[in-house]
Amino acid sequence: MRDMEIHSCPELMDLIQEVGILPLLDSGIRGYSAEELVDEDNRYVVFDDGGWDWPLWKWKGPIVTEGHCVYGKFFAGKAGFVSKDWWPDLCNYRRALRPVPVEGSIDEAILLTLAEHGSLITRELRAACGFDGPKMRSKFDGYVTRLQMACRIITEDFVYPTDKHGREYGWGWSLLTTPERLLGREMCRCEHTPQESFERMFEHLRRLLPEATDKQITKLIK
Repeated sequence: MRDMEIHSCPELMDLIQEVGILPLLDSGIRGYSAEELVDEDNRYVVFDDGGWDWPLWKWKGPIVTEGHCVYGKFFAGKAGFVSKDWWPDLCNYRRALRPVPVEGSIDEAILLTLAEHGSLITRELRAACGFDGPKMRSKFDGYVTRLQMACRIITEDFVYPTDKHGREYGWGWSLLTTPERLLGREMCRCEHTPQESFERMFEHLRRLLPEATDKQITKLIK
């Protein structure tokens, strides 16, 4: 994959469908991330006036809404894309590793809140769950990341603030929801056992990344 170079958002959408599983940023496997595969013109740049541009970052929204894939913090707590073809296997395996949140837990409260509201940006979800005190942000984000790693929360879209001229700015906020709501319950079911799902993903990534070690591939899947 190191020899590939992506020049546009549609090209990245096609690549996600081809490879099935693609981290957004550094995955620990050299050359295996969207960040490393885009051409130089689409990488992060800081201007002399302090402004910045990052086309790849701006592509996330269209990819999530139009690219027939799922986006969330799925890879060691870092964001990435999973095609809808491979989502049932990842969901199947991850949920087997991370059982349903216990009754009365914070994890359950977060999922129930999302189920009630449908979708919320992170700060709205945090407030709705009562995590609005000092120093609560990072603690709450840890719970949400854990639920994303368990394939129980995903990103539906991105919401950006606007200036007085109506122009979007900033890094944007993830609009969070559950995969059952966005994709349907059938997409969260799999005909394979969790171990079979793991083996399918492992063999797929082994073919895709012949230079990666077994440990690196296993870490990516888990």
